[in-house]
Amino acid sequence: MGSDLKVGDIMTKKVVVAPFGKTILDVAKLMKKTNVGSVIVVEDSEGKHAKGIITERDIVYKVLAKGIDPYNSKVEDIMSKPLRVVKPDTTIEDAAKAMRENKIKRLPVVNDDNELIGVLSEGDIMKIFPVVVDLMEERAAMS
Repeated sequence: MGSDLKVGDIMTKKVVVAPFGKTILDVAKLMKKTNVGSVIVVEDSEGKHAKGIITERDIVYKVLAKGIDPYNSKVEDIMSKPLRVVKPDTTIEDAAKAMRENKIKRLPVVNDDNELIGVLSEGDIMKIFPVVVDLMEERAAMS
């Protein structure tokens, strides 16, 4: 992309989390209430250390399609792990490359203490895409 934008510049700072022990039904209700497509799984209710992620797709493929009971299944049973994370100073280009290579749509953002501080999604990148195109055109015109 060639821009100087960093993950920390565009990440979503308000992250929806679910601690170990929550049921899949709890997570589905949380997703509906907060209008999000994924929830970061954390070890405890303080929610500082991300351990996994659950997406709508996970609920459909890993629970419902297999006939698993969402009332009794726990988040730690179906969460995707290991979790791929980025730091806030990672370039948008590097984050997008990591998403593409790992075939994922969301990257939790952690600080130097490995504490969850945000999440970067494909949607976040697409929102700034017109700005990046404008920057690239301006640089090309200056050359």
